[in-house]
Amino acid sequence: MKILGITGGVGAGKSTILSYLHERYQARVIQADEVGRLLQEPGQTCWKEMILAFGERIRRPDGTLDREALAAVVFSDREKLERLNQIIHPAVKSYILKELETERRRSRTALCVIEAALLLEDGYDRVCDEIWYVYADPQVRIERLAKSRGYTLEKSRQIMRNQLTDREYRKKCKFMIDNSSDIVENTYEQIDKGLVEHGFL
Repeated sequence: MKILGITGGVGAGKSTILSYLHERYQARVIQADEVGRLLQEPGQTCWKEMILAFGERIRRPDGTLDREALAAVVFSDREKLERLNQIIHPAVKSYILKELETERRRSRTALCVIEAALLLEDGYDRVCDEIWYVYADPQVRIERLAKSRGYTLEKSRQIMRNQLTDREYRKKCKFMIDNSSDIVENTYEQIDKGLVEHGFL
């Protein structure tokens, strides 16, 4: 079983690549954000630790996390934000590693794909056979974020400033997919070519 990591900045269109890999190549796709949300559900590992770390004020009456309350607590305090990251990121990685081991034992798929914005920062290069970078022109990303998430120009730029630069992604990743075009077939062709040339097929 091969393991492919997919990363890139916000608004680059990583979901397009993931959907194609799943549908065309029956890849098992694991997204770190989805795992993180799962682990923050009532009774789960991160949920318990977050309540202990930040108190009952971040819990709604039904037991679910009050994300607005949590944001108010952590995003004005660097130490608390760091504490939140220390709770979530290791738990997510541990969950993903267990899922990969399960897939290896079951031998149901030849390709597993891990997607995370912090794939490189969290050391997934030691887990994946390769990490690929999904690139899109900054203006294209801003337009996508405005359309899909309702982000303002300033919010998009602020998020982008806090992520790795294009140069850093290119330096650290084995392959780049240019997803700037509205023509998805162009992106699909790059994926097909990359999988063949890098020995995933």
